[in-house]
Amino acid sequence: MIQVHHLTKVYEDPDGGEVAAVSDAVLTCNAGEIYGLLGANGAGKTTTLRCLATILTPTRGSATIAGHDLIREPEAVRRSIGFLSASTGLYARLTPRETLTFFGSLHGLKGEELEGRVDEVIGLFDIASYADRPNDRLSTGMKQRVGLARAVVHDPAVLILDEPTSGLDPIVSRTVEQAVLSLARSGKCVLFSTHLLSQAEEICSRIGVIGNGRVLGEGTIPELCAKTGTRNLREAFFALAGDERPVPVLPLPSAGENKGGEAGAQGIDLRSDADRPAMIPPHPDPLPRGGEGVTGPWTYGGPR
Repeated sequence: MIQVHHLTKVYEDPDGGEVAAVSDAVLTCNAGEIYGLLGANGAGKTTTLRCLATILTPTRGSATIAGHDLIREPEAVRRSIGFLSASTGLYARLTPRETLTFFGSLHGLKGEELEGRVDEVIGLFDIASYADRPNDRLSTGMKQRVGLARAVVHDPAVLILDEPTSGLDPIVSRTVEQAVLSLARSGKCVLFSTHLLSQAEEICSRIGVIGNGRVLGEGTIPELCAKTGTRNLREAFFALAGDERPVPVLPLPSAGENKGGEAGAQGIDLRSDADRPAMIPPHPDPLPRGGEGVTGPWTYGGPR
């Protein structure tokens, strides 16, 4: 359903050089599976998915989605996919039902077919209790469910979901995950990006680890572990992507900054209260009673 061939997206930096957000990406996602694109923030996940959703034009490379060429047939690709990101907005004054009806009609659904499909996705994503409430009165989790329903209302063969549970509480995240699993079981091809190892481990059929814009490895979890000689997905991820953010080591105070001999050498501050610098400057005058006569730049707890 999705075949990506050496996809590359290059941006020009302010100095006139080039920055490759995605570089020579190769991956395959089949019908009936959830392919997890797993990587840290800034690894290239969103750029890859936006290229595949025809929002961005690749600099080089190509892809085939539901049998359509990404470069030569972008309109056919758009008809074949449902796309959702964590930042997808909704029309504030429309209700979820009106939103789904509107987007279903844009995709050519009419009459009883449209009404039936709207009712079906409202049930699938447990939207019924607020289906007729304006979108601007919905919580973040409610809006994300409506957004996911909007992405599938036209019954696309391929779903491209960019961190669809970002910012959601565990209960709503679980509802979204179960809906995605149900869609995959019905034969949909789901490309699902995440930076959560536990989420990828639980719902993804296969996983592609991405870092610095490159797909560093792909396969089932056992296959990734076998390739990297590791025991679990967490170890396999770090073996492939590495840890590019070193933990800072704070210097210990010098001998003159602490008292206490051995304890001071270990960074334990044993100074008396009188020796420590005050965290909040003391009030210059006793606070007056009744709120009268307060004239300086001071109030309870420090400067205003």
